[in-house]
Amino acid sequence: MADKIDLFDAIHTMRAMRRLKPDPVPDDLIRKIINAGLCAPSGGDMQNWRFIVVKDPEIKRQIQIRYKRALDTAMAHFHAAPIPGKTDAQKQRRLSAVEYLTEHFHETPVLIVACLIEGNATQAGIEKAAAASIYPAVQNMLLAARGLGLGATLTTRHLLYEKEVDEVLGLPPNAGTYAIIPIGYPMGRFGPLSRLALEQVTFSDRWGNAWN
Repeated sequence: MADKIDLFDAIHTMRAMRRLKPDPVPDDLIRKIINAGLCAPSGGDMQNWRFIVVKDPEIKRQIQIRYKRALDTAMAHFHAAPIPGKTDAQKQRRLSAVEYLTEHFHETPVLIVACLIEGNATQAGIEKAAAASIYPAVQNMLLAARGLGLGATLTTRHLLYEKEVDEVLGLPPNAGTYAIIPIGYPMGRFGPLSRLALEQVTFSDRWGNAWN
């Protein structure tokens, strides 16, 4: 296990780790990661989240087939879309890591699938509100993985083939998958993140008013 690190150190060095070793990850570390997720806020305190820990090679392979097909569908967008504040070299390194994860998705030691029991609500805006009951848990789990020295990243590309993946995982009709978190020991190193400056993305009182 990694030495304990400060919360803000974890936040500022939690890179998306897409190159992961195939070495097994102990179940007690996965338990710690999911327990961290359970500490997150939940709408109405309903705790309608559910988590599937996937280690079965065949199930991982079935998910990887859909995951790769989704990348093939989206690759033109990946190449065309600019990334704010990143050089072409940085963009190419990211694309290379995305392709690596895609090709080796089924070799990742553990996939944690974050699900939510959705119910039948159809009120306007409910879809966005529902995500607030699962993504904070996902972020907690990413931070927990970082604190344990494990690599992870938030992926949602499988949603292009959501129904097929739901069927592979045996989800009931009233539940949906919101993210898949591949977890393993990283091949690379954690380090400082590259982001736009706070002043570029923060306004005062109304959109467009500079905040300082």
